[in-house]
Amino acid sequence: MKKLLMATAATAIMGAGAAHADGHGAIKLGILFGFTGPIETLSPHMASGGEAAMAEVNAAGGILDGHMVEAVRADSGCIDNGLATSNAEKLISSDGISGLIGADCSGVTGAVLQNVAIPNGMVMISPSATSPALSTAEDNDLFFRTAPSDAREGQILSDIMMERGFKSAALTYTNNDYGKGIADSFAAAYTAAGGEITISAAHEDGKADYSAEIGALAAAGGDILVVAGYLDQGGLGIINASLDSGAYEQFALPGGMIGDSLPENVGPDLNGSFGLIAGVGGDSAEKMAMIGETGGFDSTSSFTSETYDAAALFMFAMEAAGSSNAADYGSKIMEMANAPGEKIYPGELAKGLEIIRNGGDIDYVGGSAVELIGGGESGGSYRIIEVQDGANVTVEYR
Repeated sequence: MKKLLMATAATAIMGAGAAHADGHGAIKLGILFGFTGPIETLSPHMASGGEAAMAEVNAAGGILDGHMVEAVRADSGCIDNGLATSNAEKLISSDGISGLIGADCSGVTGAVLQNVAIPNGMVMISPSATSPALSTAEDNDLFFRTAPSDAREGQILSDIMMERGFKSAALTYTNNDYGKGIADSFAAAYTAAGGEITISAAHEDGKADYSAEIGALAAAGGDILVVAGYLDQGGLGIINASLDSGAYEQFALPGGMIGDSLPENVGPDLNGSFGLIAGVGGDSAEKMAMIGETGGFDSTSSFTSETYDAAALFMFAMEAAGSSNAADYGSKIMEMANAPGEKIYPGELAKGLEIIRNGGDIDYVGGSAVELIGGGESGGSYRIIEVQDGANVTVEYR
Protein backbone atom coordinates (compact mmCIF):
# COMPACT_ATOMS: atom_id res chain seq x y z
CA MET A 1 0.00 0.00 0.00
CA LYS A 2 1.56 3.31 -1.00
CA LYS A 3 2.07 5.64 1.93
CA LEU A 4 2.72 9.21 0.83
CA LEU A 5 1.91 11.55 3.69
CA MET A 6 1.38 14.95 2.09
CA ALA A 7 1.62 18.20 4.00
CA THR A 8 -1.94 19.19 3.20
CA ALA A 9 -3.30 15.91 4.51
CA ALA A 10 -1.09 16.17 7.57
CA THR A 11 -2.73 19.49 8.33
CA ALA A 12 -6.20 18.07 7.81
CA ILE A 13 -5.57 15.03 9.94
CA MET A 14 -4.87 17.17 12.99
CA GLY A 15 -8.53 18.08 13.07
CA ALA A 16 -9.94 14.55 12.98
CA GLY A 17 -11.32 13.66 16.37
CA ALA A 18 -10.48 17.07 17.78
CA ALA A 19 -13.96 17.39 19.26
CA HIS A 20 -12.92 14.92 21.94
CA ALA A 21 -9.52 16.34 22.73
CA ASP A 22 -11.02 18.37 25.57
CA GLY A 23 -12.42 15.23 27.18
CA HIS A 24 -16.12 15.93 26.67
CA GLY A 25 -18.82 13.95 24.87
CA ALA A 26 -19.13 10.47 23.47
CA ILE A 27 -16.54 9.23 21.01
CA LYS A 28 -18.36 8.39 17.79
CA LEU A 29 -17.48 5.74 15.22
CA GLY A 30 -19.22 5.88 11.86
CA ILE A 31 -20.54 2.70 10.26
CA LEU A 32 -20.88 3.22 6.48
CA PHE A 33 -22.46 0.13 4.92
CA GLY A 34 -24.91 -0.75 2.15
CA PHE A 35 -28.12 -0.85 4.17
CA THR A 36 -29.77 -0.53 0.75
CA GLY A 37 -28.51 -2.13 -2.43
CA PRO A 38 -26.98 -5.45 -3.47
CA ILE A 39 -25.73 -6.61 -0.04
CA GLU A 40 -28.52 -5.18 2.08
CA THR A 41 -29.18 -8.50 3.84
CA LEU A 42 -25.58 -8.65 5.09
CA SER A 43 -25.17 -5.08 6.34
CA PRO A 44 -27.39 -5.25 9.47
CA HIS A 45 -25.42 -8.22 10.84
CA MET A 46 -22.14 -6.50 10.00
CA ALA A 47 -23.20 -3.32 11.79
CA SER A 48 -24.39 -5.29 14.79
CA GLY A 49 -20.96 -6.89 15.02
CA GLY A 50 -19.26 -3.50 15.28
CA GLU A 51 -21.84 -2.21 17.73
CA ALA A 52 -21.39 -5.31 19.89
CA ALA A 53 -17.70 -4.44 20.31
CA MET A 54 -18.63 -0.90 21.34
CA ALA A 55 -21.26 -2.15 23.80
CA GLU A 56 -18.70 -4.52 25.31
CA VAL A 57 -16.25 -1.67 25.86
CA ASN A 58 -18.92 0.67 27.21
CA ALA A 59 -20.04 -1.98 29.72
CA ALA A 60 -16.46 -2.04 30.98
CA GLY A 61 -16.33 1.73 31.45
CA GLY A 62 -15.48 3.00 27.99
CA ILE A 63 -12.14 4.35 26.77
CA LEU A 64 -9.99 7.40 27.43
CA ASP A 65 -10.92 7.94 31.07
CA GLY A 66 -14.52 6.85 30.86
CA HIS A 67 -15.78 8.08 27.51
CA MET A 68 -18.56 5.99 26.01
CA VAL A 69 -18.28 4.95 22.36
CA GLU A 70 -21.26 5.59 20.12
CA ALA A 71 -22.05 4.12 16.70
CA VAL A 72 -23.50 6.28 13.93
CA ARG A 73 -24.89 4.34 10.96
CA ALA A 74 -25.04 5.66 7.40
CA ASP A 75 -25.89 4.10 4.04
CA SER A 76 -23.27 3.58 1.33
CA GLY A 77 -25.67 1.88 -1.09
CA CYS A 78 -22.72 -0.48 -1.72
CA ILE A 79 -22.36 0.65 -5.34
CA ASP A 80 -23.47 4.31 -5.15
CA ASN A 81 -20.37 6.53 -4.99
CA GLY A 82 -22.42 9.70 -4.70
CA LEU A 83 -24.48 8.43 -1.78
CA ALA A 84 -21.45 6.96 -0.03
CA THR A 85 -19.30 10.07 -0.28
CA SER A 86 -22.18 12.37 0.73
CA ASN A 87 -22.97 10.28 3.79
CA ALA A 88 -19.30 9.97 4.71
CA GLU A 89 -18.99 13.76 4.61
CA LYS A 90 -22.05 14.03 6.86
CA LEU A 91 -20.61 11.55 9.33
CA ILE A 92 -17.52 13.73 9.66
CA SER A 93 -18.92 17.25 9.41
CA SER A 94 -22.30 16.84 11.11
CA ASP A 95 -22.02 13.77 13.32
CA GLY A 96 -18.43 14.38 14.43
CA ILE A 97 -17.08 10.86 14.13
CA SER A 98 -13.51 10.07 15.18
CA GLY A 99 -13.12 6.98 12.97
CA LEU A 100 -14.93 5.36 10.06
CA ILE A 101 -15.79 1.66 9.94
CA GLY A 102 -16.25 1.14 6.21
CA ALA A 103 -17.00 1.50 3.60
CA ASP A 104 -18.20 -1.93 2.59
CA CYS A 105 -18.01 -2.54 -1.16
CA SER A 106 -14.72 -1.83 -2.91
CA GLY A 107 -15.76 0.89 -5.35
CA VAL A 108 -17.44 3.12 -2.78
CA THR A 109 -14.58 2.48 -0.37
CA GLY A 110 -12.07 3.82 -2.85
CA ALA A 111 -14.28 6.84 -3.58
CA VAL A 112 -14.70 7.65 0.11
CA LEU A 113 -10.99 7.23 0.76
CA GLN A 114 -9.91 9.61 -1.99
CA ASN A 115 -12.72 12.16 -1.79
CA VAL A 116 -13.53 12.25 1.91
CA ALA A 117 -11.09 10.45 4.20
CA ILE A 118 -7.85 11.88 2.82
CA PRO A 119 -9.06 15.51 2.61
CA ASN A 120 -10.44 15.28 6.15
CA GLY A 121 -7.65 13.21 7.68
CA MET A 122 -10.08 10.47 8.72
CA VAL A 123 -8.93 6.92 9.47
CA MET A 124 -10.94 4.16 7.75
CA ILE A 125 -11.03 0.45 8.53
CA SER A 126 -13.08 -1.54 6.03
CA PRO A 127 -14.25 -5.00 7.08
CA SER A 128 -15.30 -6.07 3.60
CA ALA A 129 -13.73 -4.07 0.73
CA THR A 130 -11.56 -6.73 -0.92
CA SER A 131 -10.45 -5.34 -4.29
CA PRO A 132 -6.72 -5.88 -4.94
CA ALA A 133 -6.59 -2.30 -6.26
CA LEU A 134 -6.97 -1.03 -2.70
CA SER A 135 -3.66 -2.66 -1.78
CA THR A 136 -1.79 -0.06 -3.80
CA ALA A 137 -4.05 2.93 -3.21
CA GLU A 138 -2.28 6.10 -2.08
CA ASP A 139 -3.95 6.42 1.29
CA ASN A 140 -1.75 8.69 3.45
CA ASP A 141 -1.65 5.99 6.14
CA LEU A 142 -5.40 6.36 6.68
CA PHE A 143 -6.79 3.10 5.26
CA PHE A 144 -6.81 -0.38 6.79
CA ARG A 145 -8.94 -3.48 6.23
CA THR A 146 -9.73 -6.54 8.29
CA ALA A 147 -10.80 -8.65 5.28
CA PRO A 148 -8.15 -10.13 2.97
CA SER A 149 -7.62 -9.05 -0.63
CA ASP A 150 -9.33 -10.85 -3.49
CA ALA A 151 -5.89 -11.64 -4.88
CA ARG A 152 -5.74 -14.55 -2.44
CA GLU A 153 -9.44 -15.41 -2.71
CA GLY A 154 -9.15 -15.92 -6.46
CA GLN A 155 -6.28 -18.34 -5.98
CA ILE A 156 -8.15 -20.38 -3.37
CA LEU A 157 -11.32 -20.55 -5.48
CA SER A 158 -9.22 -21.78 -8.40
CA ASP A 159 -7.62 -24.45 -6.19
CA ILE A 160 -11.01 -25.71 -5.01
CA MET A 161 -12.43 -25.90 -8.52
CA MET A 162 -9.46 -27.82 -9.88
CA GLU A 163 -9.56 -30.21 -6.91
CA ARG A 164 -13.23 -30.86 -7.64
CA GLY A 165 -12.57 -31.63 -11.28
CA PHE A 166 -13.96 -28.49 -12.93
CA LYS A 167 -11.62 -28.01 -15.87
CA SER A 168 -13.64 -25.35 -17.69
CA ALA A 169 -15.82 -22.51 -16.45
CA ALA A 170 -17.87 -19.59 -17.67
CA LEU A 171 -17.31 -16.45 -15.60
CA THR A 172 -19.59 -13.49 -14.99
CA TYR A 173 -18.81 -10.59 -12.70
CA THR A 174 -20.54 -7.46 -11.45
CA ASN A 175 -19.31 -4.48 -13.44
CA ASN A 176 -17.38 -2.60 -10.76
CA ASP A 177 -14.06 -2.63 -8.88
CA TYR A 178 -14.99 -5.60 -6.73
CA GLY A 179 -16.27 -7.74 -9.59
CA LYS A 180 -13.41 -6.95 -11.94
CA GLY A 181 -10.84 -7.52 -9.19
CA ILE A 182 -12.04 -10.95 -8.12
CA ALA A 183 -12.70 -12.02 -11.72
CA ASP A 184 -9.19 -11.11 -12.84
CA SER A 185 -7.62 -12.75 -9.80
CA PHE A 186 -9.56 -15.98 -10.27
CA ALA A 187 -9.06 -16.13 -14.04
CA ALA A 188 -5.30 -15.69 -13.75
CA ALA A 189 -4.98 -18.44 -11.15
CA TYR A 190 -7.37 -20.81 -12.91
CA THR A 191 -5.79 -20.58 -16.35
CA ALA A 192 -2.31 -20.91 -14.81
CA ALA A 193 -3.49 -24.16 -13.21
CA GLY A 194 -4.70 -25.48 -16.58
CA GLY A 195 -8.36 -24.49 -16.39
CA GLU A 196 -10.23 -22.96 -19.31
CA ILE A 197 -12.30 -19.77 -19.04
CA THR A 198 -14.86 -20.12 -21.84
CA ILE A 199 -16.14 -16.56 -21.42
CA SER A 200 -15.59 -13.68 -19.00
CA ALA A 201 -18.50 -11.25 -19.13
CA ALA A 202 -19.60 -8.36 -16.94
CA HIS A 203 -23.19 -7.91 -15.76
CA GLU A 204 -24.97 -4.92 -14.26
CA ASP A 205 -26.79 -4.95 -10.96
CA GLY A 206 -30.44 -4.02 -10.62
CA LYS A 207 -31.73 -5.44 -13.92
CA ALA A 208 -35.08 -7.20 -14.11
CA ASP A 209 -34.05 -9.55 -16.93
CA TYR A 210 -30.72 -11.35 -17.39
CA SER A 211 -31.73 -13.57 -20.30
CA ALA A 212 -29.30 -11.88 -22.71
CA GLU A 213 -26.39 -12.42 -20.34
CA ILE A 214 -27.37 -16.05 -19.80
CA GLY A 215 -27.62 -16.59 -23.56
CA ALA A 216 -24.01 -15.52 -24.05
CA LEU A 217 -22.77 -17.56 -21.09
CA ALA A 218 -24.65 -20.67 -22.21
CA ALA A 219 -23.33 -20.38 -25.76
CA ALA A 220 -19.76 -20.33 -24.45
CA GLY A 221 -20.27 -23.47 -22.38
CA GLY A 222 -18.20 -24.68 -19.44
CA ASP A 223 -18.53 -27.24 -16.64
CA ILE A 224 -19.71 -24.63 -14.12
CA LEU A 225 -20.66 -20.97 -13.89
CA VAL A 226 -18.59 -18.71 -11.63
CA VAL A 227 -20.76 -15.82 -10.41
CA ALA A 228 -18.64 -13.00 -9.01
CA GLY A 229 -21.54 -10.74 -8.12
CA TYR A 230 -23.77 -9.68 -5.24
CA LEU A 231 -26.20 -12.02 -3.57
CA ASP A 232 -29.13 -9.59 -3.34
CA GLN A 233 -29.14 -8.22 -6.90
CA GLY A 234 -27.29 -9.17 -10.08
CA GLY A 235 -25.75 -12.38 -8.83
CA LEU A 236 -29.12 -13.65 -7.68
CA GLY A 237 -30.68 -12.65 -11.00
CA ILE A 238 -27.97 -14.44 -12.98
CA ILE A 239 -28.41 -17.68 -11.02
CA ASN A 240 -32.20 -17.68 -11.25
CA ALA A 241 -32.12 -16.97 -14.98
CA SER A 242 -29.55 -19.70 -15.50
CA LEU A 243 -31.63 -22.25 -13.62
CA ASP A 244 -34.82 -21.20 -15.40
CA SER A 245 -33.20 -21.69 -18.79
CA GLY A 246 -31.26 -24.82 -17.88
CA ALA A 247 -27.99 -23.17 -18.90
CA TYR A 248 -26.09 -24.13 -15.75
CA GLU A 249 -27.01 -26.19 -12.72
CA GLN A 250 -23.99 -25.65 -10.49
CA PHE A 251 -22.30 -22.42 -9.43
CA ALA A 252 -19.02 -21.34 -7.86
CA LEU A 253 -19.54 -18.41 -5.52
CA PRO A 254 -16.95 -15.84 -4.38
CA GLY A 255 -17.48 -13.83 -1.20
CA GLY A 256 -20.02 -11.31 -2.48
CA MET A 257 -22.41 -14.20 -3.09
CA ILE A 258 -22.19 -15.80 0.36
CA GLY A 259 -25.09 -15.18 2.73
CA ASP A 260 -28.22 -16.87 3.96
CA SER A 261 -30.48 -14.92 1.61
CA LEU A 262 -29.07 -16.61 -1.52
CA PRO A 263 -30.10 -20.22 -0.76
CA GLU A 264 -33.33 -18.90 0.75
CA ASN A 265 -34.21 -16.99 -2.43
CA VAL A 266 -33.01 -19.59 -4.94
CA GLY A 267 -34.32 -22.71 -3.22
CA PRO A 268 -33.20 -26.35 -3.48
CA ASP A 269 -31.79 -25.95 -6.99
CA LEU A 270 -28.77 -24.23 -5.42
CA ASN A 271 -27.82 -27.41 -3.54
CA GLY A 272 -24.37 -28.60 -4.59
CA SER A 273 -23.01 -25.17 -5.38
CA PHE A 274 -20.03 -24.00 -3.36
CA GLY A 275 -17.93 -20.96 -2.57
CA LEU A 276 -15.86 -19.15 0.01
CA ILE A 277 -15.89 -16.15 2.31
CA ALA A 278 -13.33 -14.66 4.67
CA GLY A 279 -13.54 -16.50 7.99
CA VAL A 280 -11.79 -18.62 10.58
CA GLY A 281 -12.57 -21.48 12.94
CA GLY A 282 -11.19 -22.34 16.36
CA ASP A 283 -11.19 -20.04 19.38
CA SER A 284 -11.94 -16.92 17.33
CA ALA A 285 -15.10 -18.41 15.83
CA GLU A 286 -16.28 -19.99 19.08
CA LYS A 287 -15.89 -16.80 21.09
CA MET A 288 -17.47 -14.72 18.32
CA ALA A 289 -20.44 -17.09 18.27
CA MET A 290 -21.03 -16.31 21.94
CA ILE A 291 -20.97 -12.57 21.19
CA GLY A 292 -23.56 -13.05 18.45
CA GLU A 293 -25.79 -15.19 20.62
CA THR A 294 -25.76 -12.59 23.38
CA GLY A 295 -26.27 -9.71 20.97
CA GLY A 296 -29.01 -11.36 18.93
CA PHE A 297 -27.24 -11.30 15.56
CA ASP A 298 -25.64 -13.89 13.29
CA SER A 299 -21.92 -13.78 13.98
CA THR A 300 -21.30 -16.22 11.10
CA SER A 301 -22.84 -13.85 8.55
CA SER A 302 -20.32 -12.54 6.04
CA PHE A 303 -17.87 -9.92 7.34
CA THR A 304 -19.57 -9.65 10.73
CA SER A 305 -16.51 -10.79 12.69
CA GLU A 306 -14.37 -8.46 10.60
CA THR A 307 -16.62 -5.54 11.60
CA TYR A 308 -16.36 -6.42 15.29
CA ASP A 309 -12.60 -6.45 14.82
CA ALA A 310 -12.54 -3.10 13.02
CA ALA A 311 -14.38 -1.45 15.92
CA ALA A 312 -12.10 -3.12 18.46
CA LEU A 313 -8.95 -1.94 16.66
CA PHE A 314 -10.22 1.65 16.65
CA MET A 315 -10.88 1.59 20.39
CA PHE A 316 -7.59 -0.13 21.28
CA ALA A 317 -5.61 2.29 19.10
CA MET A 318 -7.29 5.31 20.68
CA GLU A 319 -6.59 3.99 24.18
CA ALA A 320 -2.96 3.26 23.28
CA ALA A 321 -2.52 6.77 21.89
CA GLY A 322 -4.44 8.42 24.72
CA SER A 323 -6.46 10.28 22.09
CA SER A 324 -9.35 10.00 19.66
CA ASN A 325 -7.51 12.28 17.24
CA ALA A 326 -6.63 10.38 14.06
CA ALA A 327 -3.23 12.07 13.91
CA ASP A 328 -2.41 10.44 17.23
CA TYR A 329 -4.01 7.01 17.07
CA GLY A 330 -3.68 6.08 13.37
CA SER A 331 -0.15 4.80 13.78
CA LYS A 332 -1.23 2.52 16.63
CA ILE A 333 -3.63 0.33 14.62
CA MET A 334 -0.95 -1.94 13.16
CA GLU A 335 0.61 -2.29 16.63
CA MET A 336 -2.67 -3.42 18.17
CA ALA A 337 -3.28 -6.09 15.53
CA ASN A 338 0.12 -7.74 15.53
CA ALA A 339 2.66 -9.39 17.81
CA PRO A 340 4.25 -8.96 20.26
CA GLY A 341 1.72 -8.95 23.06
CA GLU A 342 -0.94 -10.97 24.82
CA LYS A 343 -3.52 -12.45 22.46
CA ILE A 344 -6.98 -10.92 22.80
CA TYR A 345 -10.14 -12.64 21.55
CA PRO A 346 -13.81 -11.59 21.24
CA GLY A 347 -15.30 -10.96 24.67
CA GLU A 348 -11.89 -9.93 26.04
CA LEU A 349 -11.86 -6.27 25.03
CA ALA A 350 -11.89 -5.05 28.64
CA LYS A 351 -8.86 -7.23 29.32
CA GLY A 352 -7.07 -5.75 26.33
CA LEU A 353 -7.79 -2.20 27.41
CA GLU A 354 -6.51 -2.89 30.91
CA ILE A 355 -3.24 -4.28 29.53
CA ILE A 356 -2.80 -1.17 27.39
CA ARG A 357 -3.50 1.14 30.34
CA ASN A 358 -0.90 -0.67 32.39
CA GLY A 359 1.72 -0.14 29.69
CA GLY A 360 1.61 -3.66 28.24
CA ASP A 361 1.32 -4.94 24.68
CA ILE A 362 -1.58 -6.78 23.06
CA ASP A 363 -1.77 -8.90 19.92
CA TYR A 364 -5.42 -8.55 18.93
CA VAL A 365 -6.64 -11.78 17.33
CA GLY A 366 -10.35 -11.03 17.43
CA GLY A 367 -13.11 -12.84 15.59
CA SER A 368 -11.27 -13.06 12.26
CA ALA A 369 -7.73 -13.88 13.43
CA VAL A 370 -6.55 -10.40 12.49
CA GLU A 371 -2.97 -10.06 11.31
CA LEU A 372 -2.29 -6.84 9.42
CA ILE A 373 0.37 -7.07 6.73
CA GLY A 374 1.91 -4.73 4.19
CA GLY A 375 0.38 -1.29 4.51
CA GLY A 376 -2.49 -2.38 6.70
CA GLU A 377 -4.53 -5.20 5.19
CA SER A 378 -5.42 -8.59 6.57
CA GLY A 379 -3.45 -11.69 5.63
CA GLY A 380 -6.71 -13.54 6.19
CA SER A 381 -8.13 -17.02 5.94
CA TYR A 382 -11.26 -18.37 4.27
CA ARG A 383 -14.30 -20.42 5.18
CA ILE A 384 -15.27 -22.84 2.40
CA ILE A 385 -19.02 -23.45 2.10
CA GLU A 386 -21.31 -25.84 0.25
CA VAL A 387 -25.03 -25.37 -0.17
CA GLN A 388 -26.65 -28.41 1.42
CA ASP A 389 -30.37 -28.83 2.06
CA GLY A 390 -30.99 -25.17 1.32
CA ALA A 391 -28.33 -23.75 3.64
CA ASN A 392 -24.70 -22.66 3.52
CA VAL A 393 -22.65 -25.29 5.35
CA THR A 394 -19.01 -24.75 6.31
CA VAL A 395 -16.92 -27.71 5.09
CA GLU A 396 -13.36 -26.50 5.73
CA TYR A 397 -11.07 -23.51 6.35
CA ARG A 398 -8.06 -22.44 4.32
